[in-house]
Amino acid sequence: MELNAEAQEKIRQLQMLEQNMQQIHAQKQQLQNNLFEIENALKELNDAKESYKVIGTIMVAKNPETLKTELEQKKELNEIRITSLEKQETQFKEKAEKMQEEFLAGMKK
Repeated sequence: MELNAEAQEKIRQLQMLEQNMQQIHAQKQQLQNNLFEIENALKELNDAKESYKVIGTIMVAKNPETLKTELEQKKELNEIRITSLEKQETQFKEKAEKMQEEFLAGMKK
């Protein structure tokens, strides 16, 4: 069965949407891993009398409260990014579902 140009274009667009969703999912997963590490570091800082921050290839002594503030800011930023990626992911899914419906409706004709 040969597909017309319109059907082939819809398939190409669906494939691009799928690739975009995979990229978003990978980014979201990486941010979630970072968030997990930050939360663990914050737990460790609760009882710490001294703390260190890795900068490049060295560790530098850092005030635990200052480090805690920095980590909380990073955590908040990661949460905002994750929320943004989730919204994009939802939009792509909805668009893909609509395109699939249009494609299947066109195939039935």
